[in-house]
Amino acid sequence: MTEILLIRHGETAWNIVRRLQGHTDIPLNAEGRRQAKALASALQNERLHAIIASDLQRAVQTAGEIARLQGLATRIDAGLRERCFGGFEGMLYSEIPHLYPQEYAAWKSHEPDAPFPPGEREGETTRAFHQRVMTHILHYAQQFEGKKIAIVAHGGVLECAYRAARDLPLSAPREVTIYNASINRFACDDGKLQLLQWGDIAHLDADAVDEINQAG
Repeated sequence: MTEILLIRHGETAWNIVRRLQGHTDIPLNAEGRRQAKALASALQNERLHAIIASDLQRAVQTAGEIARLQGLATRIDAGLRERCFGGFEGMLYSEIPHLYPQEYAAWKSHEPDAPFPPGEREGETTRAFHQRVMTHILHYAQQFEGKKIAIVAHGGVLECAYRAARDLPLSAPREVTIYNASINRFACDDGKLQLLQWGDIAHLDADAVDEINQAG
C-alpha cells in the first residue's frame, strides 16, 4: 500500500478574483507563499519518500517549501497539470456564460466529452483530463509502493482522485470543497485509491479559497 498526500497549491491572485487558470502559469501571491510555508511546517515531522509537483509554478513553489524542510528534491511532472480549459482560460468565471453560453451550459451539465472553445491551447474534455491525471497518480503509487509520498497539484487533479476513490461517475456534480494548501490523504493498493482524509486546512490560520464549484 502507498500513502499519497494530495495537496492543492497555495493561493494565487487569480484565485482571489475567480479567474480561470488552467494551464496558465500564475505564481503564488503573498498569502499563497505564507500558506505554503505553513503547510511545509505541518508536514515536517512526517517522513516523505518523494515530492512530486505539476510543472506550473504555483505547484512548484508550494512543493518547494515542503521539499526544503524534508531535505528532498521536487520531481516535476507536466502530467499533473490542471485541466486545460481552452478559450475559457484567463476569463473571470462570471464572464464565461455571457461570452460562451452553449459551451458554458455543457460544462455546467458535467458532460464528460463536452469540448471547450478554442484558445491559446486546446482544451481537454473531462474524460481526457481524468484519464491523464489518474495515469500519472497511479504511476507514482506503483513506483513508491509501500511508501508515503506527496503530490502537489491543482483543484481539478484532486477532484479526479476523489472521484476515483469514491467511484463516482464523471457526470456527477462535485460534492466536496477543494481548498488552497489543503492536505488530502489517500491510500493506494493494487491500483485502487482509498480516501483517508479530505480537506485538512488546520495548519492555516485564515480561510483558504475553495476551488470553483461548477455545481454552485
